[in-house]
Amino acid sequence: MTTRPDGPGTTTQHALDELRRAIVAGRYRPGQRVHQEEIAEQLGVSLAPVREALRALEQEGQVVYRPRRGYFITELRVEDLQEIYALRRLLEERAVRAALPALDDDAVERIALAARDCAEAAKRGDVAAELEANRRFHFGMLEAPDQPHTMRLIRLLWDSTESYRAMYYNSAEERSATVAAHDEILDAVRRKSVDEVVAALDDHRGRTLRVLSGILPTT
Repeated sequence: MTTRPDGPGTTTQHALDELRRAIVAGRYRPGQRVHQEEIAEQLGVSLAPVREALRALEQEGQVVYRPRRGYFITELRVEDLQEIYALRRLLEERAVRAALPALDDDAVERIALAARDCAEAAKRGDVAAELEANRRFHFGMLEAPDQPHTMRLIRLLWDSTESYRAMYYNSAEERSATVAAHDEILDAVRRKSVDEVVAALDDHRGRTLRVLSGILPTT
């Protein structure tokens, strides 16, 4: 049982963090019901913070609430994923064109460190660690202080597909492909070649979409 942190705010955040980790680790699969009572017992908390955490995940699109049935991990159709990735392409190009020219050497090295961490996690088959490092890698080249609304939408789109990204990383072939893609992107980042970074991100995103589309139902 996990030790309960003090205070209602920290307890809700604790429940939210644990649910996120469970989704990333694949302990919850798309379409699976989330049992609130079991989670509360495992975390040593009351039902209230678990419900608050689930409401937050619902706002992000990671879970859906079905009346009289409870919360379920979101299931996406191919068409949903295609729309999400099309939106990401537009928003991430905007973000990288604003952020990349302003990256200093320290920022580039943080991106490089994230790429190394991702590669090491891929070798170990540590999906949760690879997902965390992958997120640091991508957001390291997207963050710019003058575009908070763009970044808020990008985070929302990323969060809504986290469980599917975990599935993608369960493939050793795709983990290897991600490392190669990151190397190509990092090389372009170091050279501050914005057009090359945008093109490499499009290719990287496109491969992920093709793989994920193979595991999703269509209408």
